[in-house]
Amino acid sequence: MTKAELKATLEHFHDRHNKPDFIPDDPIGLVHAFDDPRDREIIGFWVATLAWGRRATIIDKGTQLIELMGGEPYRFITEHHEEDRARFADWKHRTFNFTDTLYFLEFLQHFYRENESLETAFSRHLKPEDKNIEPALIGFHNDFFSLPDAPQRTRKHVATPARKSRCKRLCMYLRWMVRKDDRGVDFGDWNQISPAQLCLPLDVHVERQARRLKLLKRKQNDWKAVVELTDAVRRFDPEDPVRFDFALFGMGIEAGNK
Repeated sequence: MTKAELKATLEHFHDRHNKPDFIPDDPIGLVHAFDDPRDREIIGFWVATLAWGRRATIIDKGTQLIELMGGEPYRFITEHHEEDRARFADWKHRTFNFTDTLYFLEFLQHFYRENESLETAFSRHLKPEDKNIEPALIGFHNDFFSLPDAPQRTRKHVATPARKSRCKRLCMYLRWMVRKDDRGVDFGDWNQISPAQLCLPLDVHVERQARRLKLLKRKQNDWKAVVELTDAVRRFDPEDPVRFDFALFGMGIEAGNK
């Protein structure tokens, strides 16, 4: 496949999947239920963290989480008292349990007492000249676990390139918050991080299609593979390379449905 043919293929599947029809069956649909950007960034971060396993299960667990927050994530985070956290005791998703929930609640409440937006937790570690979001992800991870009582077990739920992780869920979350277009899927609420710096979320569908199209050659599915794939699609759109996540993910879903 020539470079022109490859770009045409990616553009075709991008246009096919980057549209509102994508929303109802994806966890991002839970984020679309909110108008306040602060609600969106809170529930978006939490739902993205839970995004492994069946999408229907993720959506169900995310819906329960929103209900436990009284349908107002930002208000609950900023105004709740410690005794209000007991209501989450029976809520969990796979290995994400009550201990993890308690720490997420504690960190978010602590953070919003001093900051207006969760964007700051990422953007303050990133310089305009940084090629990608690696420094932001490392800095966020370090800040997230900076509270004195941070549970060791919870670290597995918030990835970092410092441990060579793909950081799939955080890359997806940043795509939601940072990307700007008129397609109606991603929000573009954040302005301190450039879409050009984003990295593709390397899930199983994206990885398989990237290898099939020879966009990814590295054998390990680690952070270096994420950078390699993002650099490969950046040549087709340097300002917004991560929009091709829709193409590769959509191709993988369609291939799995055949």
